[in-house]
Amino acid sequence: MTLYVTNTLTGETEPFEPQDPESVLLYYCGLTVSDPPHLGHARSWVHVDVMHRWLEHLGYEVRHVENFTDVNEKIVARVGEDDLGSDEASVAESYIERTLADMRSLNLLRAEVYPRVSEHVPEIVDLVETLVEKGYAYESNGSVYFDVTSFEEYGKLSNQELEEIESQGDPDERSEKRNPADFALWKAGPVDESAVHEHRHEGVDHGDDPPAGQTWESPWGEGRPGWHIECSAMSMTHLGETIDVHVGGRDLVFPHHENEIAQSEAATGREFARYWLHCELFQMDDEKMSSSLGNFVTVEEAVERYGTNALRTFLTAGSYNSTQLYSDETIAEAEERWDRLERAHESAVEALDSPAARTKVEDDELRSAVATAREEFTAAMNDDFNTREAQSALLSIATAVNKHLESGRSADADSTDEFDYRGLNRAVEALEELGGVLGLSFVGETDGTAGLAGDVVELVLDVRERERADGNYDRADELRDELEALGVEIQDTDEGPTYRLPSGE
Repeated sequence: MTLYVTNTLTGETEPFEPQDPESVLLYYCGLTVSDPPHLGHARSWVHVDVMHRWLEHLGYEVRHVENFTDVNEKIVARVGEDDLGSDEASVAESYIERTLADMRSLNLLRAEVYPRVSEHVPEIVDLVETLVEKGYAYESNGSVYFDVTSFEEYGKLSNQELEEIESQGDPDERSEKRNPADFALWKAGPVDESAVHEHRHEGVDHGDDPPAGQTWESPWGEGRPGWHIECSAMSMTHLGETIDVHVGGRDLVFPHHENEIAQSEAATGREFARYWLHCELFQMDDEKMSSSLGNFVTVEEAVERYGTNALRTFLTAGSYNSTQLYSDETIAEAEERWDRLERAHESAVEALDSPAARTKVEDDELRSAVATAREEFTAAMNDDFNTREAQSALLSIATAVNKHLESGRSADADSTDEFDYRGLNRAVEALEELGGVLGLSFVGETDGTAGLAGDVVELVLDVRERERADGNYDRADELRDELEALGVEIQDTDEGPTYRLPSGE
């Protein structure tokens, strides 16, 4: 079956045909790291992760790039807050570290690379120079702006006419620009003090000397890159001039993605992205979940509260391009669905490992249900990554497993239960394989529990090492024995003790 995707650029659902029939170039607009990641970010992450997983399932090699915007006035506004750091770079580093930890806690596949704006300033400057040389951009008072009237197809992604587009950028840019809709590629000087003030958290006072952020030398003087040019430079650096899939939030269609297309295609003369996929917003209390609105649940809080599997079940309950509501009720429904899947898997595995699983028992209904579920799951995923219907197909396997196990149990205490070994084995394989496409793990929970268990073990090992250093060898041995009794394997090496947690931890 052919994969079909809804392309924002054309407004049509189209067959997916990458440039290379064996590989896919995938770029996702990542975070501006100025606040802890929240569930709105997690929703997009998880759906991009599912896209990555399904493309690999179809046999493609996926080159997945996701950027970090670590140069931004919002980051500068966090300088000095909560020991985050004393400058823009250190604040960004703190948030990047937390973001990567949150990604791992959500069981996301790693991208091929996570480029940062601060590492790609030379490529940004080169790209801006190219646009100036080709007549698509102009310098004004040390800043450089893209002339939207020079690109005939401007507005083709957002379906806007140029005369309908309002002014872009800060109000103080208007006197520098030829056209109000022109946008900044390079901004002269440091971050404006008013921009820092606008984005700082309530109660934070930077005094008489607010932070100004990093600046770099350029042909137009010292300054900082514009927001839109960053993604074009990073994408082309790591994936080339034309990519297959560009994914981002629906709120980025204009101006960010529209401007990416204009500056990239003006510079190269080639199509920038073949397919534009946009994730719909996440709603909380009838508004989009947003750091700026203050109505959000952090990824860390959500994983700790619900666990990775229940959270991913919730986030994939709706397709990437449908609006989703966060509420106690919708989370509870997802927890119940994950519980059904997990219990069915556990029951099937238990039956497979029991004498009741027979090689000659055949349940055509179970086997047919598993085969049908595979077909339905495949059809759903090939229908624009329809995770909602894919999840339903997965749940149908759980229903079939439970029905088979119930019918195979003997009501007579003197009789033996009999289960279809091959049928159950196919069901377990399907749950694990197809569940894996949704990022669900049936072998242990990928939430914060493992990290906490590891921290506790390391704490005990530190105490053990101090006991040994003080000559209390009997107490040190007792601590080792107590850990091993819990299933923790300890190995003493020249560099110190190492450990391995029991399976599932």
